[in-house]
Amino acid sequence: MTKAVFQLEPLTCPSCVKKIETVLTKTEGVTEARVLFNSGKVKTEFDEAVIEAEGLRVIIQKLGYPVTKTKVS
Repeated sequence: MTKAVFQLEPLTCPSCVKKIETVLTKTEGVTEARVLFNSGKVKTEFDEAVIEAEGLRVIIQKLGYPVTKTKVS
């Protein structure tokens, strides 16, 4: 499993957290998605054979949340 942390611009409401987590956890290959409201970070764990970090970044951005930095480990 691969882990990635996406830094977002500041989140403005708790419902943003739920929206991002719901979409990512329903994405094929994603085993974990956790959004930290106060820091604006999205922590994910996924199978890189199914989806890459870039694909997750695109999904987050299509939801309307600009990603300012990505760290993959």
